[in-house]
Amino acid sequence: MTVTEATGRRRGWVVVTLVVGAAALAFTLNRPTGDDLFLVTGYAMAAVWAGGALLSGPIPRSDAGAGRAALIGAAVGAVLLGACLVVAVLIADVPALAEPADELLEHADGALLPVLLMTAVNGVGEEMFFRGALHDSLPRRWAWLVSTAVYTLTTAGSGIALLVLAAAMLGGVTAFLRERTGGLAAPIATHLVWSLGMLLLLPHALAIGR
Repeated sequence: MTVTEATGRRRGWVVVTLVVGAAALAFTLNRPTGDDLFLVTGYAMAAVWAGGALLSGPIPRSDAGAGRAALIGAAVGAVLLGACLVVAVLIADVPALAEPADELLEHADGALLPVLLMTAVNGVGEEMFFRGALHDSLPRRWAWLVSTAVYTLTTAGSGIALLVLAAAMLGGVTAFLRERTGGLAAPIATHLVWSLGMLLLLPHALAIGR
């Protein structure tokens, strides 16, 4: 297979995965509280992101070493988490922003461990696709900007403004880490620290702001 053919194949899988994944994301995040389909479609969504990434071509490795890159990513994720929690405290009294986030967090009531696991699996799958397959399908000089924009627009299907803002921040940071380290260890570590931390701590941040 020539380079051109490989690039065309990757882009084809990226487009298909993006369409299916975005639909799955919107469907999952708009499930009412207590809907059993939330976890089912959540795991299916993770499979779409990861499967599409694997089918599109090789997954990039970290040039800086996976262990070191993961430590850097975890530290960055902690800083990003702190920034997002501060924002959550500040907007807690704005119903249009806080109430949709409250409704999403209610899915973890009584099912915290399954939701934590689903969140972690999706974090890995999203990084494999957005900072892996999608990033590699784009011209290098546009990869950071376009992959961040696509990730943010995909999240917009949730209808949750706070989540879209967080996706823009997370997408920009993880795309930068992908470019700096050359692999996915740092973006995955950042995503996991941020997403699991938000699930556990965001309810407390919103409560503090009220």
